[in-house]
Amino acid sequence: MKKQFDIIAGPCSAESPEQVMECAVSLAAQGIGTLRAGVWKPRTRPNSFEGAGLPALEWLKAAKQATGMKLAVEVASAAHVQAALEADIDILWIGSRTTTSPFAVQEIADSLKGTGVPVMIKNPINPDVDLWTGAIERLQQAGIENIRAIHRGFSSTQENLLRYAPQWEIPIELRRRMPSLPILCDPSHMAGRREYVGAIAQMALDMNADGLFIEVHPNPEQAKSDSLQQFTPSQFQQVISSLRRHRDIEESDSRKLAPMRSELDELDSQLVEILARRMEIVKRIGAYKHLNNLAILQPQRYQSVSDSVASEAATKGMDEKFIRSVFETIHAESVRCQIENENNNLK
Repeated sequence: MKKQFDIIAGPCSAESPEQVMECAVSLAAQGIGTLRAGVWKPRTRPNSFEGAGLPALEWLKAAKQATGMKLAVEVASAAHVQAALEADIDILWIGSRTTTSPFAVQEIADSLKGTGVPVMIKNPINPDVDLWTGAIERLQQAGIENIRAIHRGFSSTQENLLRYAPQWEIPIELRRRMPSLPILCDPSHMAGRREYVGAIAQMALDMNADGLFIEVHPNPEQAKSDSLQQFTPSQFQQVISSLRRHRDIEESDSRKLAPMRSELDELDSQLVEILARRMEIVKRIGAYKHLNNLAILQPQRYQSVSDSVASEAATKGMDEKFIRSVFETIHAESVRCQIENENNNLK
């Protein structure tokens, strides 16, 4: 098990004093140290429940006094920040809709200067790692040192079993850019339905997440927002206790993995060499096309190559979608290279 692994839980929305207190007491009894609850709820469409607002902060304060739990609340403006800090909220989080707007993030960052309050920031709605990175950097430039990211999935035009596509490559890239940044996973929003939350939470652990951000409601069927994705406290306890925690890699593991990693390193080197040779051929093809007034993009040729490599990959037990995506990237770079050469020839 990782040395530090945070589980933050609570209702999607704070709906009443009784609901908040009941949830806090049940979660505190399970050892959960931080209660999350939405106070201001930015909804996609109007005329739906948009949070209880300022009164809910008082309900949360009462729950904190009764249980000793820390409190986490979403903020979307400087006014929200001020109200939350006045209510002694311990942790703030910035939601996906807000992360999408650099103007909104900057306003929040400016309002946080000098506070030192911990902030969590969810990924933007669309899979844009630069936008996510930029939002984190705005907080860092405001002097906020205690920052965590929350991976809650991304909107997609493709039909998906889940509410939001995980697209694990995005948080993986964020971790590469910011290796010391803790990244939590929000399996509730990603799933959209409670029956899938446990599997996603386990996947998050398998992907080395630093914690979980989960919605729990005393009576999910009567919840005023996101009722389908919230656990009851007992369901939450059952899922959390069933998760398989991973241990840290030890020296003995590293020794056993070293030969296989060495093989991978050698193959990666060969791949780079092969791709470099491929690009040299691409340049020669581009020069021929230029001299003979041929279009750079040849769709039929690309489709033929894509089908051929996908078929060959299938015979080797490889995933066809994966290999097609690899060759899409290679083809895109080949086209870019030929366009660059064409532009140079026109100078």
